[in-house]
Amino acid sequence: MTLRIPFDNTYAALPGQFHSKLPPQAVKAPRLVAFNEDLARTLGITPGDSAEMAEMFGGNRVPDGADPLAQLYSGHQFGTYNPQLGDGRAILLGETVGTDGKRRDIQLKGSGRTPYSRGGDGRAWLGPVLREYVVSEAMHALGIPTTRALAAAETGETVWREGGLPGAVLTRVAASHLRVGTFQVFAARGDKASLRQLTDYAVARHYPGAEGPMGLLSAVRDAQAELIAAWMAVGFIHGVMNTDNFSISGETIDYGPCAFMDVYHPHTVFSSIDRGRRYAYANQPSIAVWNLAQLATALIQQLDDPQDGVAQATEIVHAMPDRTEAAWLARFRAKLGITSAREGDLELVTALLQLMAENQCDFTNTFRALAEGTARDQFTGPAAFDAWAEGWQARLEGEPDPQAVMRRANPAFIPRNHRIEDMIAGAVAGDYTLFHRLNDVLARPYDDQPEHADLQRAPLPEEVVQATFCGT
Repeated sequence: MTLRIPFDNTYAALPGQFHSKLPPQAVKAPRLVAFNEDLARTLGITPGDSAEMAEMFGGNRVPDGADPLAQLYSGHQFGTYNPQLGDGRAILLGETVGTDGKRRDIQLKGSGRTPYSRGGDGRAWLGPVLREYVVSEAMHALGIPTTRALAAAETGETVWREGGLPGAVLTRVAASHLRVGTFQVFAARGDKASLRQLTDYAVARHYPGAEGPMGLLSAVRDAQAELIAAWMAVGFIHGVMNTDNFSISGETIDYGPCAFMDVYHPHTVFSSIDRGRRYAYANQPSIAVWNLAQLATALIQQLDDPQDGVAQATEIVHAMPDRTEAAWLARFRAKLGITSAREGDLELVTALLQLMAENQCDFTNTFRALAEGTARDQFTGPAAFDAWAEGWQARLEGEPDPQAVMRRANPAFIPRNHRIEDMIAGAVAGDYTLFHRLNDVLARPYDDQPEHADLQRAPLPEEVVQATFCGT
């Protein structure tokens, strides 16, 4: 059987200032290590044999119908504007319209140098490729908008970082790869024509009901408010919320130094490059507002009189904190088994989170234990939990089936940092057992899977991961 991808490309039809067309760079000895058959079916892809797919997903052969390119964008990185970034190690092969009617990009990540590589080698090493594969698929199973992983392939080459590491390529699927930075680059150049064309393209592709640049801004705000609330509800920390990693579609994109919290603390940071804690767990809602403000600043540049849009854009951006908090509170109510809204719910949630921080409770296991009736055991000071739980039980009176609500809102399994590290170490040594096991278990994160209880366990002190790395 021959691999067939039903490409239907639109971004490649945009003028040359939006991208640079070039194929991926070939690698020495590609070997397929993972192929997401369920996602392939949704995309309408007919798989081939392993050797053929290794050639395709390793970058050695461009599939029929592809129109490969690297996208141009800019962005704020840790608050500092970089006027030109772009896909420095990724090639967009093209787009498909899936069996569900949705249009998606198919991109090779780690596929070699492009005009935007800025001196880099354009490659990825195996560890970050497998981390993104596992975590992005776990996020999908958790019900959180995200890019997805279609395939992973070893390259048979060595990638040099601090030392020699095995190379790999990830095939990533996204609603699109449009970012805040895609708009920023044309706004910074004063290229109103390209900015207008990009806005029209984004509206048509993602938000066909939106009207013009301010309609797009409102739609992105609403999608991102829901996304940030979803991250917070599962203890996810993105790690690099730069504007070039802030998706217009409202999907989680670019799983670099990302991590899920073990012990709850609002100021938790894992990213080794986030020395100022800019993107700490509790800062993510405010950073999302900051990023949206950068999008607003870019979008209004296309207006004949940009000042005409300032007041409207300001109103849209200033509404985001309340929208994010409302989405956050709805999710945390569900985590407590509550479906209705009452005064005092915010205080009930925040009081529990304060107790969890003081008692160094595991975020995921504590909330899951609420549904099991064993949460008291998670606290070093159970008397304080008992006092809080008295008010919680009173609040649950009249709520329909709170245990079922909690079990749907509180996963039993997340991609634990120490297990991810174990998985990478095993794969580097040639053993993909834990990689495949994690994918299987994390595909059902809300189910009890007692045979996999070791993957639910919080890390022992010697297993705690203190920092995560980008891998670029």
